[in-house]
Amino acid sequence: MNEFARPGLPRTVIPAEQIQKRVREMGRQISDDYRGQTIHLLALLENGFIFMADLVRALEVPVICQFIKPKYHLHEEDGSGGVLEIFFSHEPDIRGQNVLVVEGLVHSGITTEFLMSDLKARGAASVKLATLLDRQSARRVQLQPDYFGFLVDEAFLVGYGLGSPEQTNRNLPYVGSAS
Repeated sequence: MNEFARPGLPRTVIPAEQIQKRVREMGRQISDDYRGQTIHLLALLENGFIFMADLVRALEVPVICQFIKPKYHLHEEDGSGGVLEIFFSHEPDIRGQNVLVVEGLVHSGITTEFLMSDLKARGAASVKLATLLDRQSARRVQLQPDYFGFLVDEAFLVGYGLGSPEQTNRNLPYVGSAS
């Protein structure tokens, strides 16, 4: 019995084998699109770290890897609106670079759209988006990933880097439903 196939764990939505197969396919597609070029990969933490690790191993072109931590602060007075800050593992020099933003799950798209606009303003030659999971039904902005693994509509997903509110279940090798 698989060590993760125990009672009480989230129901499997996308099995590990299916994820690995799709990540390899995405790696081939991205490698073909960037043949002869270097890609600057920027993964959003925390949800994108496992997808980034597997995707990097599936790429056949030179890569530079960095991590980004978005943080959203609500206005304290009334709780409306807010400020989005992006923290880089180190400040990237992306002028003239081909940038690929890597996410585990694109939901509303607001943070991703903000980040991609910021990267373009910093002088990136190109900015594209790769996500393992795309929840288009929750999109609040016009944003389409250039590369995606699976369309999802499940209410709350965990596993393969996605965590629960308690930050658990990120280590599951599959994507499961916690709802």
